[in-house]
Amino acid sequence: MILTKSAVPAAARIAVLLVVVFALNGCYYMQAAGGQIEVLRKREPIREVILDPDTPPDVARRLELVQDARTFSIRELGLPDNDSYRTYADLEREFVVWSIFAAPEFSLEPRRWCYPIVGCVSYRGYFKEQAARREAAKLTAEGLDVFVGGVAAYSTLGRFDDPVLNTMMQWGDTQLIGVLFHELAHQVLYIRDDTAFNESFATAVEECGVQKYLAERGRGELYADYERQKRFRREVMELINAARSDLRTFYSETIDADEKRLLKEHRLERLVADLRTLLESDGRDADAWLRAPFNNARLVSFTLYEGYLPSFRQMLAECEDDLPCFYAEARRVSELDAEARKAHLAELATR
Repeated sequence: MILTKSAVPAAARIAVLLVVVFALNGCYYMQAAGGQIEVLRKREPIREVILDPDTPPDVARRLELVQDARTFSIRELGLPDNDSYRTYADLEREFVVWSIFAAPEFSLEPRRWCYPIVGCVSYRGYFKEQAARREAAKLTAEGLDVFVGGVAAYSTLGRFDDPVLNTMMQWGDTQLIGVLFHELAHQVLYIRDDTAFNESFATAVEECGVQKYLAERGRGELYADYERQKRFRREVMELINAARSDLRTFYSETIDADEKRLLKEHRLERLVADLRTLLESDGRDADAWLRAPFNNARLVSFTLYEGYLPSFRQMLAECEDDLPCFYAEARRVSELDAEARKAHLAELATR
């Protein structure tokens, strides 16, 4: 018997989730289930939160913005009309999840973890930072490069009614709107075992959606800032991709491990110096941004989310920014086998 989301009440769905967790018999799945249940338990209808006199005025204003953007997402972007992002949950912490990325010392191929439903992905998420740090220490002891980063939002792909989280309120208005569109885009198209495809597709929808939303609302000043943010992201990715290219060359050379290690160290030092220059020229807090060390795993965390973004931008341009056309073409490409899909996306980026 297949239990559909619409046919099963929230409490029953949680019970089903727990049955699956116990069957899998793993501590990781226990913490994941517990964390998800906490998020669902703390949900409150957004309208009630807005009307509550104890709600801080800025939170109420931004939840009004979310409601407006949610309506727009259905009408203009073709994103799902369901109960996602109709509620608000205050988790009373800075991040909802801490994600671990890992890669071998001399490789940019990420460690992958496989899960029911979503398939294999290149990160592992924990609802408690200490648990993530403990797992990261184990992976480091295996000789892997490891990076742990806080995550302020995530999607259950429509299997639960995802709330807006307090962790999302740390962003500016355009980023808040963008992440809403991004997470809803995962409900339009998500394929197993290809994190880079999924995240780059959702980022392309995010960019297009923010542009259309701000244009319709006449918020030219916010759009100019959003374009500046996009340019900054492109410049960061240019530096990251240049470092990745050099590191791939070093890792493929037939030299001893100590020499490879030295080449890697010097190239990453140069990357950090280049990023510091870029960050400071853009008026950003370089020390905070660069506090976590750069290694193969941190490079992986960047490229998983934007590695195919130029390809999807080109796909969208060839559809003349028509989202139904874009969704259909992205779905067609998603049905190719992995190698053909990767080759097609690489070719798109060169047009």
